[in-house]
Amino acid sequence: MANPFLSSEEYDEQAHRLYDEGHYDEALDVLREGLKLYPQSVDLHVGVGYARLAREEYAWARRSFEQALVLDAEHEDALAGLAEALLRFGYRDAALRVLQHLLDLGYQDDLELMLQVARALFREDVPEEARRFVEVVLEQAPGSAEAVSLLGYVQHRLNEEDAAIQTLRHALHLDDEHVEARIYLANLLYDRGDYEGALRHMDRTAPEEHWDELGIWRLIELKRSIYKLPEGDPELKPWEERLAELGQELDPIDEMLGEIEQRFNEEALGEPRSQLELFGALLADLVQPADEVVEGDGAIGMHSVQVADARFDGSWADIVRKMRDASGGYRGQSMAAFMNAEARRAFEHSGVRIPTSDPESFIRGSAEAGLLHIVR
Repeated sequence: MANPFLSSEEYDEQAHRLYDEGHYDEALDVLREGLKLYPQSVDLHVGVGYARLAREEYAWARRSFEQALVLDAEHEDALAGLAEALLRFGYRDAALRVLQHLLDLGYQDDLELMLQVARALFREDVPEEARRFVEVVLEQAPGSAEAVSLLGYVQHRLNEEDAAIQTLRHALHLDDEHVEARIYLANLLYDRGDYEGALRHMDRTAPEEHWDELGIWRLIELKRSIYKLPEGDPELKPWEERLAELGQELDPIDEMLGEIEQRFNEEALGEPRSQLELFGALLADLVQPADEVVEGDGAIGMHSVQVADARFDGSWADIVRKMRDASGGYRGQSMAAFMNAEARRAFEHSGVRIPTSDPESFIRGSAEAGLLHIVR
């Protein structure tokens, strides 16, 4: 039951704390409770949007951000959240129009917001635009290790390998404890064949700081080859345990919830444009309606992948999602679970290690292993 003694700001603060701790379900419960009392609270609608994004419920997230923008058309967090939701659906041009509007409103001084936008663009494979937003931050805060490291990731995505390595080294010079940058740099050095350099950086990380199986596989391999550690050595045990932890399958409840979420997202994407009319026509010039986005050669931000006799089009995330659904046995599971399971199967059959950190790396790694062909 909603607590009438709490203000909308207090509900928002409670949800924020839960969100920062990774308790997205509990944060969403608090926000829903607050909205029963304060249905016109923009911040609560925005909070729901970000909680939905964290739960990968993109259709619901988009709806919440649109509701917030009807109440406040210039709310910076709502605009950034809407752009991220649009990117998740592959509506690149619509998302970029929203982000340009954000800049036109003068939010360049909000450095954390600019970094949030840059990270979303990088995740969704729009590296040139990601670079533009990172550079906005670096113009004002050249000593930001987070911004410098993100620039390094973008440079790598743009095949600027030497610049990426130099930039990541600079990020570690600014902040020697920046674990994400250290792991990324270690993997770049590994790819270049500098195995001792890669191991030096990996050795300064802990198992719980790794969220990608590939980096752990590489560390174990390097420790065995360079340090001559035997199979079952105690030094390898925590790494092998972390590897097993990352590769765990979803339990039946998670599978059921994933299937429900998948069905909703598919249904929501099929809704007609009139859904926006529920919230007014305020965003008509910013948001591209779903029925204008088509699959095929003329679609926006599309890639194409051939797997055996099947072809999948869309963003990298779209393609992995379609591959998962086409496989039958994985439908309803998360994309991460699908990629991890397929990477393990490939390794067991051929010894090839396919990265699973993000959809693009997974697809490119699968192509290098000869399991599929990237058409574009």
